[in-house]
Formats: sequence, structure tokens, C-alpha cells
Amino acid sequence: MSRTRRILFGATLATYAAVIAAVLSTSWLVRLDWQVMLLRPYKQWPEFHAFLDYFVVLGQRGPTAVIVLAWLGWRCWKQRTARPLLILGIALLLLNLSVGSVKYGLGRLGPHYATSVGSAELFAGGAIFPSGHTANAVVTWGVLAYLATTTRARRVTSVVAAVFALGVGMTTIYLGTHWVSDVLAGWTAGLLVLLALPWFEPVVASVEVRVRALVARRRGGAVQVAVPVGRPPSPAPVPAGALAGVSAARGAVDGGPFGRRAAEGPRSGGPSAAATGHHAEPRLHHSPVRPHGARGERPPAGHHQPGSRRPYPERPAGRGASFGQARERSAGAGG
Repeated sequence: MSRTRRILFGATLATYAAVIAAVLSTSWLVRLDWQVMLLRPYKQWPEFHAFLDYFVVLGQRGPTAVIVLAWLGWRCWKQRTARPLLILGIALLLLNLSVGSVKYGLGRLGPHYATSVGSAELFAGGAIFPSGHTANAVVTWGVLAYLATTTRARRVTSVVAAVFALGVGMTTIYLGTHWVSDVLAGWTAGLLVLLALPWFEPVVASVEVRVRALVARRRGGAVQVAVPVGRPPSPAPVPAGALAGVSAARGAVDGGPFGRRAAEGPRSGGPSAAATGHHAEPRLHHSPVRPHGARGERPPAGHHQPGSRRPYPERPAGRGASFGQARERSAGAGG
């Protein structure tokens, strides 16, 4: 709510209260009502009666609601938002509460049912003050201007809404269905509803979020996601430093050009990392030509290094069957 809008809201509220007070006190405004009513404009200018009898429909709740609902419904579908319809619903609810309470609270009779000249005709079981046609025309067509998305569209719809609201109000006076004070109260009551709409924007946003969540929940409930059965859980992430140390140790044993991996060649046919769910460890790249170490640096032939994948060597039958038996077997084979 901007400062200008707050000032307009206060001035409109003061005007609305002044009109109600003038009717309650049977002031000059009530005398003006009777003067216009006794003039009978529909008899003074009967040539406009046929046209204005149809024009006043633009202030009735049913026809205007159908037109505006169709337009705002199309906008909701195009913009994928429920805000236009929610704004219209809140505006009409505020209109019914504010205007309806005053209507049935004062119980004023219309000009065609007046019984005493100069009387305000209050608390007589009527429901004519404020003018419902006028207030509905202000709110229904004013909502279109309120929801306009561009400056040009807002100006055009504001002019159209003002013409419809003023025309419907003056038409009810012409037809003799409302007093002048009824129309003044209807204009101010409808304008109050339009000026108060920014206060309800947080409510509209909250309702829209809930509607979107409900729609998404219903759409998501119909979708079934296939989850593979028996898939092992993904391993926990290992620090890069630990992986580098393990890879270096394994590469030093059998990852070189003369290790088991070099002799066997690249593996194939095994399960992939994507199938097993385990991540491949990084490997160190070695130079294809590597100088041999000294004999003293090499481990014994039958020694099993920790971390090596080579099987344990088979032990001989006994300690005595060493060099001598091996020599006899070789000699027999040669003979």
C-alpha cells in the first residue's frame, strides 16, 4: 500500500462515512434525492430509456461476473497462475460484506416504494442503500484495471471501468431505481474495495502457493519411479589424498611394466563401475621404460609382499629336499 493509495483510501472512507451520516440525519442530500425522484428523468427523456435499460445490465452481478471470469480464467491458464481469479474472489467477497452489511443494516426503501415525501425511508425493510449495481460495476471492471500488466493496458482499462461505473450509476438514477445518495455511496464503497486490495496480496500469494503444492502433490502421486532392487549403496566419498596413497602403493608392486597387470594385459568382461556401484580408483601413469633395481633391493622370489595380489608360493615337501634332490632329478631326466 503506497502513500498515495493510503491517502486516497482515507479520503474515500471519509466521503463514504459522510454520505451515510447525511442520509441518517435527513440532511440536504435527502432533499436532493426527492427532487431528482419527483423530476422523473425517464419521463423527461424517454428516448434513452430502451438503450439505458440494457446498459444497466453492466452493473448486475451475474452478467458481469461471467464476462470477467471468462477473461481472467483465460489469463490464469496463459500465465499459469491463479492470482487473477483469487483477486476477483477477494474483491467480490469484500464487496458483499461491506455493502451488504450497510444495505440490510439501514433497510432503506427505493424511490418507487417511498411512502413519505422528504423522508429518508430508513429501517423500513428495504435494501437499496448503497447501490449494489454501482458498487459492483466499480469493483468488477476496476479489477481488470488493477490486474493490468502494462501501463497502457492499465490506462485503457481504468478509463473503461470509470465509464461503466459512472454510466451504470447515472442510469439507475435515470430509471428511478436508486436515490442520488445511493449512487454516491455505491461509488465510494466500490472504490474502497479496490483501494484495499493491496492489503490482501500476501493472502493471495499464500493461497496460490498452497494450490500449487496441492496440484504438484497430486501429479507426483500418479508417477511411479522405478528403483533397482539389490543395488548396493554408493560408497562414502574417500579423500583424494588417501586414494592417491593407495594407488601409488599398488602401482609400485604390480602396476609397473613388469608387474602382473602388464603381463595379463587389460581386463575385460568384468562388471563395470556403473553396474557395481563402486567408483574406480585413480591410477598412476608409469613410464614404459624403467631401470631395474639392484638384486639386493628386490624381494625374494617366494616372499609375499603385503598388498600384493600374487598367491603364496607352495612350500617344498621338506627342508632336506633342497639342492641335492633337485640335482638328482635333473640328472635322471638327462639320462
